[in-house]
Amino acid sequence: MDILKNTVDSLWQVVLVGLLLGAGLPAIFAIGLKSLDAGQRGSGGGSTAVAARSPLAVAGAVVCFAVVLIAIVTGILFIMQGFLSHTFGIEIF
Repeated sequence: MDILKNTVDSLWQVVLVGLLLGAGLPAIFAIGLKSLDAGQRGSGGGSTAVAARSPLAVAGAVVCFAVVLIAIVTGILFIMQGFLSHTFGIEIF
């Protein structure tokens, strides 16, 4: 019974991290893109019209993109920590 409890405990942690990183980061990126698209205010019509973006929409998109970028850099540093410490003896954290 203890093995089953440990397995279920590990399983929900893996599923949660998979949802956050596997589906969560692309969803945050998509929200940032949608924010940029929704923040456009057209000035006239036609293909030559210049669209100005709402500052609030741009700020929201920048926040979304920053979250994704920070997650990517953190993941790379996490992977490199093991590589650098074993290969060169350098400790990052």
